[in-house]
Amino acid sequence: MSNKIHQTAVIDSNAILGKGIIVGPFAVIEDRVEIGDGCQLGAHAIIQPGVRMGKGNVVHPKAVLGGLPQDLGFDPSTETWLDIGEENVFREGVTVNRATKPGGSTKIGDGCYLMNNAHLGHDCQMGDRNILASNVALGGHVIVGDRVFFGGGAVVHQFCRIGSYAMLQGLAGINKDILPFMMVGGRPGQHYRLNLVGMRRAGIDGERLKQVSRAMRRLRDKIPLDDLPSTPELDYLRAWLSAESKRGVSGFFELTGD
Repeated sequence: MSNKIHQTAVIDSNAILGKGIIVGPFAVIEDRVEIGDGCQLGAHAIIQPGVRMGKGNVVHPKAVLGGLPQDLGFDPSTETWLDIGEENVFREGVTVNRATKPGGSTKIGDGCYLMNNAHLGHDCQMGDRNILASNVALGGHVIVGDRVFFGGGAVVHQFCRIGSYAMLQGLAGINKDILPFMMVGGRPGQHYRLNLVGMRRAGIDGERLKQVSRAMRRLRDKIPLDDLPSTPELDYLRAWLSAESKRGVSGFFELTGD
């Protein structure tokens, strides 16, 4: 399967390209870049040094991946990376920065969708199947689980953690960690109910969903989770709560839902 590369594209001789790649007009692929099979780069897309991209990613016009960290103390000669999984979509104007520490990596999993003008800062670690709506901005070192939805214009402070299956309201201002399975709104962001739709779409329902609801009410009321049963969701929640937090966990509005 041959590559289709527009004659105006600029590709460094050291870049490694897979098979079946499409590169549009005036796109740029720089040194220390690996592009997996079946990727598509739109017009004026720019892939800067240190990007390692898996199969089937789609980069729309004027997206910039692998840009220098927006960190005043960063030495541009430092070799760092942006590692991207498979089947992700980067819409127009998306920017993702590579990491800051030597050999470090900003990471994006599989199946994520970043809408126009979204920004992912240096050293972020993002799981699978996350959606960032237009103009979402994540500061450096943010950790995101799986299947998180960020509403348009949501902003996340550096070093925050966003648990899997969370949903952030548009224009939310997040300055502390966000619990898994929860919907969040406001500035500063507060938990206000379970993300029931997202959980059910992921097959979390029935007794499993009820146990998550019980756990969240206990967390709101500062009651331990010790006597709750072991389920995939509660095991994940317990591990998430026991992990290091540099920002602390956001509080609760009145908790509603199942």
